[in-house]
Amino acid sequence: MADKKKAPKEGKRLAAARKGVDSRKQYALAEAVKMVKERAKAKFDETIEVAMNLGVDPRHADQMVRGVVNLPNGTGKTLRVAVFAKGAKADEAKKAGADIVGEQDLFDTVNGGKIDFDRLIATPDMMGLVGRLGKVLGPRGLMPNPKVGTVTMDVTKAVKDAKGGAVEFRAEKAGIIHAGVGKASFTEAALVENIRALFDSVMKAKPSAAKGNYLKKMAISSTQGPGVIIEPSTVMGA
Repeated sequence: MADKKKAPKEGKRLAAARKGVDSRKQYALAEAVKMVKERAKAKFDETIEVAMNLGVDPRHADQMVRGVVNLPNGTGKTLRVAVFAKGAKADEAKKAGADIVGEQDLFDTVNGGKIDFDRLIATPDMMGLVGRLGKVLGPRGLMPNPKVGTVTMDVTKAVKDAKGGAVEFRAEKAGIIHAGVGKASFTEAALVENIRALFDSVMKAKPSAAKGNYLKKMAISSTQGPGVIIEPSTVMGA
């Protein structure tokens, strides 16, 4: 009889980080942030991420939750922004700080599999071309969408928002939203403020078709740290 495979042992660092964290307890927002920051011991500046389990079924169009939030203290990450635009709008995008601006040339690059950007913006007149990249951009969550401000004539605002801390969120198949809200090096106050901004935006994005408990669970973690459950009422108490 073949030996049963043993579950991989938890690393000493993560095991140590889990000490003092009750996986069944809900913590006040400020306390949860403090706990996560204290346990972010990696050699790099870990990303702080929030996970929100929503009572929706995104497979139904009328229950999809998506949007964008401008985090008051930024994300701590510099995004590379690409823009599909032509003429004066292309010049405007470059002036606003876009890293890549193009038309057919950008289409050919992306269609060839080279994606050297984190956020894609397009003017409405370019969407006929961009739409043909759906199979490439869709799975990566990069397809521009007017609902999150990435299909717009105001490319200056879109580029500056992306560079300044705008975060897109979208409920995945299981109804869970994952979003980075800063870095472990941020102050506790800055992270709390960013989390409340995300929370408010997700609450406002609640679809009318959503029934019952909209927010089932909310947790925070660092890249290599344990998750800490947040008591929702302490987030609303801003």
